[in-house]
Amino acid sequence: MARRGDTIELAVLGLLHEGPMHGYELRKRLNLMLGWGRLLSYGSLYPALKKMLRGSLISEVGATAVTSRRQRITYQLTDAGRAEFERLMSEVGPAAWEDDNFDIRFRFFSSTDMEIRLRVLEGRRSRLQERLDRVQRELAMTQKEVDRYAAELQRHGVESVEREVRWLSELINAERGTPTDQTGSQTSPTRPSAAPVTND
Repeated sequence: MARRGDTIELAVLGLLHEGPMHGYELRKRLNLMLGWGRLLSYGSLYPALKKMLRGSLISEVGATAVTSRRQRITYQLTDAGRAEFERLMSEVGPAAWEDDNFDIRFRFFSSTDMEIRLRVLEGRRSRLQERLDRVQRELAMTQKEVDRYAAELQRHGVESVEREVRWLSELINAERGTPTDQTGSQTSPTRPSAAPVTND
C-alpha cells in the first residue's frame, strides 16, 4: 500500500509539472484533487515540501509579500523533479491502481502514453472486479444473518464498485477506440440493414 507521503509527493510533482505554485495554491488544488475525505493540512504539506527540497526535486523560486510579516514562497520543479514525476507516472505495478494512488495517477493521465494508461486502467478494473466478487460472495453468505440496514450498506458498496467497473470499462474501450453500450460492454459494429425488396 502506498504511504500518504508518497501520494502527496506524486500529487505535488504533478501540479508543479503544470507550472510554479505557492504553498497556499498547492494545498487548495491538492484538497480539490484528494476530495473531502482526505483533506490535507499545512502540517502534512510543508514537511513533504521540505523533504522534496532536500531531495532537489523542487526549488523555491522567490517569495511574494502577503503581509508585512509573512511571505508566500513559490515552488517549481527541478529537472530531477520532472524526471521523478515521469518515472512515477510510468510505473504500472499494483501501487498504481490502489485506492490512494489511482485518483492522483488518473488526474495526470495526459502526461502518460496510451499503453501506460491502459495498463493502469486494466489493473484497477481487475482489482475492483476481485473486490466485487469477494463482497458479493460475503453478501450471499451473510444476507440472512444481518439486519436491513447492514444489508443496505453492503448493497450500496456493491453498487459503487459495479459503477466504477463500468466507468473503467468505458474508459478502456475509449482508449482503444472501441464503441461501448450503456453498460460499458463492447458493442459489435452495426450491420447495414438489407435493402428493401421491390417488385418491378
